[in-house]
Amino acid sequence: MKVVQVLPTLNGGGVEKGTLEIAKGLVGSGHESIVISAGGGMTAQLEAEGSRHATWDLGKKSPLTFRHVRALRRWLLQEKPDILHLRSRMPAWVCWLAWKGLHESQRPRLVTTVHGLYSVSRYSAIMCRGERVIAVSNTVCDYIRESYPHTDMDKVRIVYRGIDPGEFSQGYHPSDEWLGQWYLQYPQLKGKKVLTLPGRLTRLKGHHDFIGLIKQLRDSGQPVHGLIVGGEDPKRKAYAQEIRKRIAKEGLGDSILLTGARRDIREVFAVSDLVLSLSTKPESFGRTVVEALSMGVPVIGYDHGGVGEVLGQLYPQGRVPLANSDALYGAVIKNLNTVQSQPRNDRFLLSEMVRQTLDCYLELAQ
Repeated sequence: MKVVQVLPTLNGGGVEKGTLEIAKGLVGSGHESIVISAGGGMTAQLEAEGSRHATWDLGKKSPLTFRHVRALRRWLLQEKPDILHLRSRMPAWVCWLAWKGLHESQRPRLVTTVHGLYSVSRYSAIMCRGERVIAVSNTVCDYIRESYPHTDMDKVRIVYRGIDPGEFSQGYHPSDEWLGQWYLQYPQLKGKKVLTLPGRLTRLKGHHDFIGLIKQLRDSGQPVHGLIVGGEDPKRKAYAQEIRKRIAKEGLGDSILLTGARRDIREVFAVSDLVLSLSTKPESFGRTVVEALSMGVPVIGYDHGGVGEVLGQLYPQGRVPLANSDALYGAVIKNLNTVQSQPRNDRFLLSEMVRQTLDCYLELAQ
């Protein structure tokens, strides 16, 4: 098969990571892999792993982006891919119009992936127009069914995001060099129970709930230290400042650290006693939850959306009702002070994600 995947850029993130994983899986299985994007920091890795990159800037939400439709249609006629896989809304509109303008005998088979719980609109509905529609969780499948009732659910395939157990391995231990640098940078973490909240500094990630939790724990004499691991959103500088002011107001400057964005999240999880997932809006999947659990690190999270779904399958005792501070505190205390069964991930595996996605392609191509 020749498969073309389309997304806005290759600058990092869950969608981008999944695109590279499928591209590598295609090449490893003897297929031809092409990715269309505006480029970015992951392009070199993509090409090094055997895929071809075609530079098209299809992600800008502007009427001018539709000027690419005719040229893209000609490109599809020239390349003759078997599968066209659309992973983001704006590029999906451009590609769908190019695809629709081809004679049926000249069209590649069309696959879309619904990666998120998008706002319900005609704009988002494009992600349900594939001949196969991949949902990244049961949560997303339910969202499609309820939000876009005209979608033929027989075309929907649930393909969970998957983690490489070799990368996020059970009991992983960071190198002595990394540990030395970590404790040189953050000496205040020594001898403390470390609670980590990963995620960008945006309002929906539950930072205020996390700050309230750390205050409760510290006031009750628990030797804990909170880590907020995530970069600031350039468009939401005021929110980052709000978080810092709240930490100072609560007198928690010596109990909560903001590390900023880090590329060593595996190592950070390894030195964490507990990982939290406190998004106030349901997520489509919850990749960081699976990564931590795959390493045997307990996760406590709100029981809704993809996070509740993952915890229900891998670590049910980690589920707490949404925004229930007492239940959250109780679950954390129980995990910190009593022996719990060690989590394992035998469900959300990269190999399964790749196999099921390629099966979806083959099903259409044949």
